[in-house]
Amino acid sequence: MPPEERKSAVALGVQLPGVSDEEHASSLAELARLGKTLGVDVVARVTQRRAKLDKASVVGAGKLKDLAALTGGSGVVPMGPRGRRGKVEDEADETEDEAEDAEAEDSDSTEETAEAPTQADAEPAPPVVRASVVLVDHDLSPSQARNLERATGAEVLDRSAVILAIFQRHARSREARLQVEIARLSYWAPRVREQSGGGDREGGGIGGRGAGESSLELDRRKLRDRIAELRAEIKSIEHEAGVRRQRREEQNKVALVGYTNAGKSSLMRALTGSGVMVADRLFATLDTTVRALQPESKPRILVSDTVGFIKKLPHELVASFRSTLDEARDAELLLHVVDASDAAFPAQIEVTRAVLDDIGAQGPRLLLLNKIDRVDAARREELRSEYPDALLLSAKDPEDVAHLHGRIRDFFERDMLEAELSIPYAKQKLVAEIHASCRVLSEAHDEHGTRVRLRARPEVLARLRAAV
Repeated sequence: MPPEERKSAVALGVQLPGVSDEEHASSLAELARLGKTLGVDVVARVTQRRAKLDKASVVGAGKLKDLAALTGGSGVVPMGPRGRRGKVEDEADETEDEAEDAEAEDSDSTEETAEAPTQADAEPAPPVVRASVVLVDHDLSPSQARNLERATGAEVLDRSAVILAIFQRHARSREARLQVEIARLSYWAPRVREQSGGGDREGGGIGGRGAGESSLELDRRKLRDRIAELRAEIKSIEHEAGVRRQRREEQNKVALVGYTNAGKSSLMRALTGSGVMVADRLFATLDTTVRALQPESKPRILVSDTVGFIKKLPHELVASFRSTLDEARDAELLLHVVDASDAAFPAQIEVTRAVLDDIGAQGPRLLLLNKIDRVDAARREELRSEYPDALLLSAKDPEDVAHLHGRIRDFFERDMLEAELSIPYAKQKLVAEIHASCRVLSEAHDEHGTRVRLRARPEVLARLRAAV
């Protein structure tokens, strides 16, 4: 996106009890990166310490004025309906707590970045850059988002809305687009509100409103019908993906998992030689890619690159991408990729573990502290001490990649059994299958058939013996 088309934004966050200053700052920094990926530049941050989010406008009255000074809004939520609306009951509680919150505001401890003006007795000087977007580091209720929009005069996006918009922009395959669309409509369905100028009762007709059906109810019904259509369409795609997974059931499978932008796609390209897209941005990969480990081993080892995780990943996305994440659930080895150069990576590890546990991915995990080339020697020693079972590497270092390749191969060979099979000439097609699914140590021919010494997984060996 050209610089002149990029919008300016303010990042808004509330530091709740139990959240440290470092965690709060890291979360806001991540929100700014999400905004940059979406195409907006965060020029200021407005933060406040509170016991809980304000039910009407997230922050108190005083801090709301500080926020509005950056966006050109009034800083006050107007009372009453906005424009012509068929229903205004949901507006009744939008300012009921404003008086008590204004009083509590004076005792709140607040923090802002240097770009944000501080509250003073005199009117603050107008900001150099006026923001047109407010990014909120929390999930908002429909009334909270609406009240913030009316007080700031800016577009308001909560964290889930930002992530959904990024997913929608980066989806390439048909399956990913359907999954994102289902998640997006599921998110917006409860947030649809009556548009101005609409009556509560209008005539019916095919596809039109039923008797007594408001335009709001009609819009919500259309959303529900569209979600049902998309789910029916994606069900057939999921069935095809399930068939492909069944065909790979007996093959060795590895899945790259981890926080977004940890370097999974870079490792995927280094391990498999595939041309998967690599980009230094959040959620660059939304489609699961499966490729064979290169140099190819016998039997083949399949490596899959999965969608990245992030803190507060919307539930709608986790549900929609569950079929895609099945690759991680079915893998026999999970390579947990971590950006070791990110100071917040310990929290990112916990986020990834929580999502993996949620989808039922219980396979063995190898922790990979990636991007180690960006870490100084002293910090590397600390990491080796803190994570003795982890592998420190850089996807850009061929020696590190070769070492990881060996670790993966050793993992699958540790349970292999050595055996010798005699294959009659009438069943020589089994020899090709042996070469595809086993490591052949030696092969000889006599008058009875082909004698093969091999190493294979127990279940594969049992199937071959039964076939002979």
